[in-house]
Amino acid sequence: MGDREQRLDEYERRFRRAGLPLFSEDFSAAEDVFNRAAPLLGLVFFGEVLGAIDLDWPWWQNLAAIAGGLAVLLSGFALINMAQGRPFSTVPERLGRAELTGFVVIPALLPLLNGQTTSAWVTALANAGLLALIYAIGSLGLVAIVRWVLGRLAAQIRSALGLIAKAVPLLAIFALLSFTTQELWEIFSTVNAATYWVIIALFALLGAGFLFARIPREARRLEAEAGEGSPPLNRRQLMNVGLVMLVSQAVQVLIVSLTIGLFFVVFGLLAIDESIRTDWIGSPGDELVAFDFLGERLELTEELLRVAGGLAAFSGFYFAISMLTDSTYREEFLDELTTEMRESFRDRAEYLRLRAWAPAPDRA
Repeated sequence: MGDREQRLDEYERRFRRAGLPLFSEDFSAAEDVFNRAAPLLGLVFFGEVLGAIDLDWPWWQNLAAIAGGLAVLLSGFALINMAQGRPFSTVPERLGRAELTGFVVIPALLPLLNGQTTSAWVTALANAGLLALIYAIGSLGLVAIVRWVLGRLAAQIRSALGLIAKAVPLLAIFALLSFTTQELWEIFSTVNAATYWVIIALFALLGAGFLFARIPREARRLEAEAGEGSPPLNRRQLMNVGLVMLVSQAVQVLIVSLTIGLFFVVFGLLAIDESIRTDWIGSPGDELVAFDFLGERLELTEELLRVAGGLAAFSGFYFAISMLTDSTYREEFLDELTTEMRESFRDRAEYLRLRAWAPAPDRA
């Protein structure tokens, strides 16, 4: 049994290293997410005793209010313990629904007792939002996924640069011609900062929306290709696979966007001088940095950064669509991911067999 448990633990560590912690069948939100976040929740819980403070009161009244607030918080959890059949002073070993409900409701009572209704609602909603964020990060394996992506960042960069090389014949013509048009410089130079960032966010949201719509289908297809006859994934595990694909692709899109944006900054420094900017936008632009290079004065302007950023955002949007619709990009992206996933699915089949939840695979 000791060897069996050791092997199970090793498989679960492999799942976490692959960004797939939800492949572990023992995953529990109460034990694997909220219990680990208990120190943070406790700090927030007792910090919110300050909700009993009123800045218009003298210090001694606020001190009394803090003491009363602590009494309310501790009494609330004592009642929860008694309702759960535990001694009133017990520290919960497991944060279940009752404890999490208390975390949301009890701190909101403090400002409510002072007649601060708005503050009470804000406190309750903030605590509920914090729990939702912790659950999303922990239960969906986002931390493990980000760690996996960072661990293979060099491979991501190589793959993204390979995609750039293949896309240059298609994208370079449009991007280069657009970069050297007066209309594009006028658009990005005349809009205010808020509008400019809304435009950038629009490209990002459209690309993200497309990915969210396509990734579930691709995750099911990846499971069929890499599953090798292992038991089907449940909904949460399938979502874990989809998130690995989504984060992996998002990193590649970001690398592509930054690379193209950097290229146009350098190209603009070399090719777009003060006279051209004056002709296009009616002024030399807002100079940020100037230096001499090979006898030429090069000027980095805010307008250049805006135009390069706009084209970078569009290029990222283009890649987000192309990587799952264009057969060349899709095959390269998914083949690499399928190869890595196949090992994880093979481990999962052995893991389930070891737990006696699945029959031994047919080796014939």
